[in-house]
Amino acid sequence: MTTSIRPAGLTLLFAVAALLAGLASVITGPRAVPAAGAASPSKCPITPNGYMDPNYTPNPPVRSQVGHGFVLSGVVRSGIDCKPLGHVRVEIWHAGPNGSYDMIHRATVITDAAGRFRLETDFPGSSFGQPHIHVRVAVSGFKTTATVFFPKPGTRTGTMDIVLEPEV
Repeated sequence: MTTSIRPAGLTLLFAVAALLAGLASVITGPRAVPAAGAASPSKCPITPNGYMDPNYTPNPPVRSQVGHGFVLSGVVRSGIDCKPLGHVRVEIWHAGPNGSYDMIHRATVITDAAGRFRLETDFPGSSFGQPHIHVRVAVSGFKTTATVFFPKPGTRTGTMDIVLEPEV
């Protein structure tokens, strides 16, 4: 007896495998961020793109706090020269502590002049077995980036750089 996988299921399986392989190598939890304004001696690696969540809702309100207990911060950088990008909209959303997506846990934060962003929120709930936070950045001259951050259980902070790929 043979079983078959429907093409849509196979596509989803490959997409999830590729996502996990790419993100595991880049987003590993809290880490140090280079000093704002400092360029890396080598080219910054572009942030993996393509994890656009079906729970995305455009234009969440601009706010820096949507809960308490966990802070996600980082720097948005240019993939051309690694320089920070100031005054950029960073959209962030995640499942609430109960594992369901809601309008409470959505925000837009604006990077400061040194490209830094910060959001205080609740530790994300687990909507698919692992807590995660979605991040989307759209800047003129760069490809829109949608990615995800996986906080380690028990942590209260997480840090990530987002390096944008220039448009060709």
